[in-house]
Amino acid sequence: MTAFDRRITPYREDLAAASLKGKVDAPRFVEPELMRIAVPALGMRSAPRPEAAYTTEALMGELVRVFEIRDGWAWGQLADDGYVGYLPAEGLAPDHGEPTHVVAVPCATLYPVANIKVQPIITISFGAKLRAVGEAEGFVAVENGRFAFARHVQPIGPVGQDFVAVAEKFLGAPYVWGGRQWTGIDCSGLVQVSLRATGIDCPRDSDMQEKGLGKALDLTALNALRRGDLVFWPGHVGIMADGETLLHATGHYMQVVREPLAEAVARIRKQGTEIRTIKRL
Repeated sequence: MTAFDRRITPYREDLAAASLKGKVDAPRFVEPELMRIAVPALGMRSAPRPEAAYTTEALMGELVRVFEIRDGWAWGQLADDGYVGYLPAEGLAPDHGEPTHVVAVPCATLYPVANIKVQPIITISFGAKLRAVGEAEGFVAVENGRFAFARHVQPIGPVGQDFVAVAEKFLGAPYVWGGRQWTGIDCSGLVQVSLRATGIDCPRDSDMQEKGLGKALDLTALNALRRGDLVFWPGHVGIMADGETLLHATGHYMQVVREPLAEAVARIRKQGTEIRTIKRL
């Protein structure tokens, strides 16, 4: 069969997406069932086991193409970035239509009634998508009888034009491998969430981003970097907040931080790793 990136190709030895018929060998080809993430966030795993590591995370309202549900696990592909893996089926719901609003603040709460004095039901992260069914004073009524504070959401579309400003909303957020929300995010998740929020398509993992985003700069350009440049090490990526400061989700500090680029370069060099690529969008 032709070589494919398994992270973004809905193919297993026993099953493949119908769209891959004629391109891969599989005993069964399946048309997907369209479903959406119905909980604040759902971790996608590489195997249908709770102990399997996260590969990425899907946020409320994201569309999933589901090819199989077995033993409580859905095997599917995220529509936004094409990532493939296993999701707990209990966190999915049938697709009833396109979301109308997106969360535009780091975290938002959903209420059972349109009253800020009532205890909220759940907290959802920046980028989560909601389907509005009406309005109440100061609130947007969404599916399942919940209410979002109107100033915390906006109609689906870009959230501003400066993706670095979006990334800065996550300062202090914990570092979590595979995470894509304010309660936990990783380095490439920060880049993806920020770029997508401003209308720029972005793949999930740092190697995909290194290959697919922007124009490569000469490594001697370290003294001429500017806001928005992306700096890649093997397995890691950071965003330049200005010509000298790196903004990144890092396991070293276990959170999203600003760090002088020179300090990050020296620290990572001690671990035997050098900058591999600099990209300018």
